[in-house]
Amino acid sequence: MSDQSALSRVRVVLVQPSHPGNIGAAARAMKTMGLASLYLVRPKSFPDTEAYTRASGATDVLDRVVITDTLGEALIGVTTAAALTSRRRELSLPVQWSRDAAHTLGQHVLANEQVALVFGNETFGLSNEDLALCQLPVMIPANPDYASLNLGAAVQLMCYEMRLATTDIGLAPAMSTAMATVDEVEQLMQHIERATTATGFFDPSNPKRLMPRLRRMFSRIALERDEVNILRGMISFFERPLAHRRAGTIEAEARADSSES
Repeated sequence: MSDQSALSRVRVVLVQPSHPGNIGAAARAMKTMGLASLYLVRPKSFPDTEAYTRASGATDVLDRVVITDTLGEALIGVTTAAALTSRRRELSLPVQWSRDAAHTLGQHVLANEQVALVFGNETFGLSNEDLALCQLPVMIPANPDYASLNLGAAVQLMCYEMRLATTDIGLAPAMSTAMATVDEVEQLMQHIERATTATGFFDPSNPKRLMPRLRRMFSRIALERDEVNILRGMISFFERPLAHRRAGTIEAEARADSSES
């Protein structure tokens, strides 16, 4: 694995994109995965306000766009170009699935080579002539009964695969919330036992397995300290009406005793 700079050697090439919104969507997809080099071959409309709107903040990618007249110009300096296609072409090189292709391209990137992800027109895809300029035909293993991906979605998927293939993403972010300690969980258990006994739900003389089952459940889910505090707060709130009812009963009994006397 390499560092983030590996992705600077991956360029995305859109050949004759017809919708400026898709250019913006591609820029956004690239930036979310750490890519920044976007080439456009004969775009129908660019620069375009819709492209910048759809980029959703990835305007720096659009500001650095390179526009060329031919795919050959867009591939100058590239050692391996991967052509995204939705169908197997005659006389083409062996096709790789997107994940395998990202691994193949990643090896070139990690060897300090420039590579390209080449996407065709939204309606017609890549011409056979453009496909012939690429060394690696790539297909996305989509539903064979409906394999039509939006251009922005296809770019997002391949940028994601390239990020996984070239960058050490490390471990997923750890929880920042403190875990409950053994004694805090035990205090919760005692609180539950007091409250359920007071309401009559739990009978200490016939405990069965209520408390052990609750303790096992809490151990299995690994309670956080905040969760323990929430549970204890709820129990305390539920206990209040019970205490008020008891106080009212005691007062009523006192009034009854005084009236009899």
